[in-house]
Amino acid sequence: MNEKYIFTGKTKNVGSIELKQIKAIKSFLDIVKGEVGGWIEGEFNLNASGDAWISGNARVYGNARVYGNARVSGDARVSGNAWVSDDARVYGDARVYGDARIYGDAWISGNAWVYGNARVSDDARVYGNARVSGDARVSGNAGVSGGARVSGDARVYGNKHIVWLSNIGSRFDTTTFYKCENGFKVSCGCFLGTIDEFEIAVKHTHAGTKFEKEYNLAIQLAKTHFDI
Repeated sequence: MNEKYIFTGKTKNVGSIELKQIKAIKSFLDIVKGEVGGWIEGEFNLNASGDAWISGNARVYGNARVYGNARVSGDARVSGNAWVSDDARVYGDARVYGDARIYGDAWISGNAWVYGNARVSDDARVYGNARVSGDARVSGNAGVSGGARVSGDARVYGNKHIVWLSNIGSRFDTTTFYKCENGFKVSCGCFLGTIDEFEIAVKHTHAGTKFEKEYNLAIQLAKTHFDI
């Protein structure tokens, strides 16, 4: 029996999915009995045990689960088969979906997206307009923010494993360098590959321009950061 929350009777739709607003029927941690919370599709989205809570205009639906002491708030959305657990926080306009897992003391905020099979854990922070996707792993004290893009087999276990530069190159976009299972990769616009491959692509596309100089400086900075 659910002794933690009930539905208020208010509903809203996300596409064809009807969401229901929740209300606490007991006090726990900083949640007061009678406090109105966020929106879920069904009780399977928010565990009735533990101190997990969904507040504000946050929405959790699909097969997504929020449990443990996790909190989802603001205008955040958690959907698909995503899980948010332990003491994790998802807030702001953040999106967590697919088969993503957020746990430990990880925080996802701002306009950040975490999706695919990505895992964010420990004290990691993903915020700003950052994107973490694929089979990426972000953990330790790592911070991924701004317009950084981390994907594929990324293994960012701390800030020493990632560096990015924004508003450079022909797109005035963000170029992200990060550690992966075997070496390091670069994400820049539609390019995703090794640092050596990126050097070749830069020479082929931007030879003789200021953009070649900018990208090459970025490459040298990344190599210095990674001690390679």
